[in-house]
Amino acid sequence: MTQPTLTYDDILAAHARIKDDTLRTPTVRATRLSMKLGFDLYLKLENLQHTNAFKARGALSRLLTLSPDQQAAGVIACSAGNHAQGVAYHAQRLGIRAVIVMPEGTPFNKVQRTRDFGAEVVLHGKGFDDSVAFTEDMAAREGLTLIHPFDDPDVVAGQGTVAIEMLEQRPELDVIVVPIGGGGLIAGMATAAKAIKPGIEVIGAQALLFDAVKSQLEGTDPHFDGASIAEGISVKAPSPRNVEIIRRCVDRVESVTESEIEDAIFDLLSLEKIVTEGAAGAGMAVVEKLAPGLQGKAVGLVVCGGNIDSRLLSTLILRGLVRDGRISRLTFRIDDTPGQLSRISRLIGEAGANVIEVIHQRMFQSVALKQAELDIVIEARDMHHVQEIVATLRAEGLTVRLAGEG
Repeated sequence: MTQPTLTYDDILAAHARIKDDTLRTPTVRATRLSMKLGFDLYLKLENLQHTNAFKARGALSRLLTLSPDQQAAGVIACSAGNHAQGVAYHAQRLGIRAVIVMPEGTPFNKVQRTRDFGAEVVLHGKGFDDSVAFTEDMAAREGLTLIHPFDDPDVVAGQGTVAIEMLEQRPELDVIVVPIGGGGLIAGMATAAKAIKPGIEVIGAQALLFDAVKSQLEGTDPHFDGASIAEGISVKAPSPRNVEIIRRCVDRVESVTESEIEDAIFDLLSLEKIVTEGAAGAGMAVVEKLAPGLQGKAVGLVVCGGNIDSRLLSTLILRGLVRDGRISRLTFRIDDTPGQLSRISRLIGEAGANVIEVIHQRMFQSVALKQAELDIVIEARDMHHVQEIVATLRAEGLTVRLAGEG
């Protein structure tokens, strides 16, 4: 068995190293979410950190331990996301050459942001696991120091400083919820949190599609089935050292579905106006899943990053509005005569909703020749308002079906 090597003193040392060049992000009470959930929820806003993710902490912690010769030779990292940008940002600031290996197919905006921080980007492999061996070979060949995203004690110690700040800012916390991918963040945070406040409960959050740590703890087969919106924690092989720390210091690990993560990201955005990526959404989803058992407790959640693709976010927002009934599609079967669309639009407007899209079909449907099918997308207050509108339209003699009805 791999023995845990990280200590609270290691995290204190990392905190002393990085505090002058790391943002002390706020831990704020989520007012609307607290009202919804029935207990006090506090958010540690690491999405405001340098490069908009906690990963900058661990990257800086490791960079500051390099010898002069290692600094002169440069560093290398393998990452498609937050670790890449964290290493690149602080390496540029410290005048250290940085090479970042990113999987082929990494979105251009992530590649460009990493290059903007002065890093040399090498594209190789289909995913993180494919790129690791190549990165190790390149490090040995060129004499570069490898900075691993989660299997490095100095990196993990840097991530653990998040817990020090949280408990300084909110010492009343009873529970901390932390997303898990490779295990570095929760290993560091759990070590620090249990040293500062032994009775605190630490809960890990994983995407069901990448539940490697949960499955190891429970002795079950992992899922590893498809792509997850929480790509930052989509790790198949977590660090054995981190897993042993999790066994010792973490009270439980929960997994959540893709739809639960999506809904949680939308809740953070719509209720608290906080933009988060999928990993943080997984943490929020676990908070919502466990809400009945958290009543009366002060709960802290690490909003570990905010680097979500803008196109993905726009789709997620629209889907969230549909879920809440703010946007709905009504399908009408009408006589193909003049004035029908005008009449329907007037009735919808009088009911207090907006028409935002109209699709008038005559050719591609199964209705009679002198009929037409009309799809109208409307914006309403909520699902109750939509039901009222549908009832009003049917009372006017219109044949209408709400999307999702049988």
